[in-house]
Amino acid sequence: MKYASLIAGLAAVVLAVPAVQAQASYKKDIPGALATKAKITEDAAADMAHKRFPKGTIDAVELENENGRLIWSYDIKTAGKKGIDEVNIDARTGKMVGVGHESPATERKEDAADAKAAKAKKAKKAKKAKTP
Repeated sequence: MKYASLIAGLAAVVLAVPAVQAQASYKKDIPGALATKAKITEDAAADMAHKRFPKGTIDAVELENENGRLIWSYDIKTAGKKGIDEVNIDARTGKMVGVGHESPATERKEDAADAKAAKAKKAKKAKKAKTP
C-alpha cells in the first residue's frame, strides 16, 4: 500500500514538471520594488489568466501600476487567432480586473511606444551619468 502511494506521488510530480517548465518559458517584466507589494503570486495570477484562455499560451507577463492599481498583465496568444488577448489581475486582491484583445496593428503601436520610452529612459540615464 505504501508503494502505491509512493508511485502515485512520483507520477504526479513527473506529470507536473512539464507544465511548470512550460509556464516558466514566457517573458517576465517583474520589478522587484513592485513584487514586494504584490499579495498574489505570479504563479497564482498565471493560473487565473490561463483559466480565462485555456487554449492560449502565455507569451509575457508584466507587473505594473496602472491607474493606481497594482496589476499582473498577461499577454496570451492563441493558435489560429490574430493578435493577443490581455488579462489583468489585481496583484493585491486576485480579482480579474480586465480582459481585452489587441490586434496585430495595436501590438505594433504599443511595441513602438515601449521602445521609444525605453530609449528615452536610457538616454536620460546616460546623460545623468555624464553629469559631474
